[in-house]
Amino acid sequence: MDTLTDATRTPIRWVTRTLEQRLLSFVAVLTAVVLFVLFYYPVATVFVDAVVDDGAFTLEPLTEILTSEFYLVDIIWFTAKQAFYSTLASLALGLPAAWLFARFEFPGRETLRSLTILPFVMPSIMVAIGFVATFGRNGTLNRALTAVGLPPVELLFTLEAIIIAHAFYNAPLVARVVTAAWESVDARAVETARSLGANPRRAFRDVVLPQLLPSVGIGATLTFIFTFASFPIVLALGGFQLATIEVFVFAKVRDLAYAEAASLAVIETVISLTLTAAYLSYEGRQRAAGGAANPLPRQSVVPTTWSPKSALRTVGIAAYTVVVGLVFIVPIASMILASVTGADGGLTLEHYAFLAERQATGATYQVKPLPAIWNSLLFAAGTLLVAVPMGVTMAILTTRRYRGRTLIDALAMAPFAVSGIVVGLGLLRGLVFGVDVFGTRIRVTGALAIVAAHAVGAYPFVTRNVAPLFSRLDDRLVESARSLGATRTRALFDVELPLVWTGVVAGAAFAVAISIGEFDSTIILAEGAGRYTMPVAVERLLGRRLGPATAMGCVLLLVTSVSFFVVDRFGGRWGEL
Repeated sequence: MDTLTDATRTPIRWVTRTLEQRLLSFVAVLTAVVLFVLFYYPVATVFVDAVVDDGAFTLEPLTEILTSEFYLVDIIWFTAKQAFYSTLASLALGLPAAWLFARFEFPGRETLRSLTILPFVMPSIMVAIGFVATFGRNGTLNRALTAVGLPPVELLFTLEAIIIAHAFYNAPLVARVVTAAWESVDARAVETARSLGANPRRAFRDVVLPQLLPSVGIGATLTFIFTFASFPIVLALGGFQLATIEVFVFAKVRDLAYAEAASLAVIETVISLTLTAAYLSYEGRQRAAGGAANPLPRQSVVPTTWSPKSALRTVGIAAYTVVVGLVFIVPIASMILASVTGADGGLTLEHYAFLAERQATGATYQVKPLPAIWNSLLFAAGTLLVAVPMGVTMAILTTRRYRGRTLIDALAMAPFAVSGIVVGLGLLRGLVFGVDVFGTRIRVTGALAIVAAHAVGAYPFVTRNVAPLFSRLDDRLVESARSLGATRTRALFDVELPLVWTGVVAGAAFAVAISIGEFDSTIILAEGAGRYTMPVAVERLLGRRLGPATAMGCVLLLVTSVSFFVVDRFGGRWGEL
């Protein structure tokens, strides 16, 4: 009996071991198929719509756009111009922060540095609502100006408001990238320059600045990419009178002018992909450069001895702190304040009561808060299930040594450069409307289409959180596991994943926050009020009444914060089991 049992177990063990050995390859192929179906095929559909009319190849839609003064100047050039100005504003706000974090020591420094990640998990439509509450005719800014006897200003629906809002989002990105570079500068190189007679200014110019410029270029490139493809902020603060390519694509989709929408989307995508390729090249060189073993010492933000120079520096830091407070704190505080302020200026809960009344008595076509909250959480859960395995798989593929890895990295990060509007339009045309496969019409609609769009936008952030941890692992750990008989898959699950689990959890938290805040693709794919998410509900309410919109924005802020916290804490505990 025992001999028979052993003989029976041997083939089972062989099959199990074979499956383990092939599991990584199978997951990689499955990820590639999912990425093709959910991203490359839909985006290819947009490109086809731009050059095919009634089954015939044509360049007329693209030619019409590229030769039209209206499209070239009022849409494309304006998009590039606002992205350029937004990049300058982000650099102006972010570089002093990098200087503070890299060169000074002060209470709460690490906490503040960690908080620079917050704009990346804040839904953009919520930030737009905050800026509307700040810069609107009866907003916080004009109320403060009126209180001190100054005339009100009209900043809403201006380029300046868009630029400031973009700086809110992207200045922390610039600060994080440049701070990391500044902290990698070797103090011995600076000391050598000083010993050769260079004054502090000359040492900074000749030694420190050349090492910072590549990171400044990375931050500027990423900022330009993000602001070039910005949608909800421009829609809320600029409207259709200050339309960028994204806003105009949305307008054309709403008017069912798919050829024009696709042509504009193709132009935007080509520009974004080109800039993303430049970014990946920059990032690769920075990653290869490594960090310094002897970073520059930090000094106290409050000088021990006062001099005209130290006093001027302290005043400058204080003034910068005030500007940062105005840009980063006032909009969110304004949104919260507007949600509890009535028409007479007094405190009230009538806006929240309006949401409760709408939930109880609203018609099916009207915005209701509870379905929007439920949809956001449901889509976030679906995004988590799809984006995390895809992101981890891509992190593995992009950190292994093999021929063609650079191409795989670029293909994996392509969704990083393609806007949600383009992905939503591609899914709408390619999967929601349906595709014929061997005579069968296949359609992906409703929640599945929205989760697909969210997962495509979220998984690159998972990859970017996990890949650096994989690249720093010691290869000898895996070799030791393999020498003890573990398969490559078993070594991954038993050795590597536990060591990079913090990155997986951070990526998962990002995926949830990005899904909950996703607006671009959702507004294209949402089929009626029953599929609205919280960001779409905020935008719909904003078009009618600011008070209920800010109340819904506060609900969105609460749900996003709680979801991010729960995923981070639960994921961390699960990884310790």
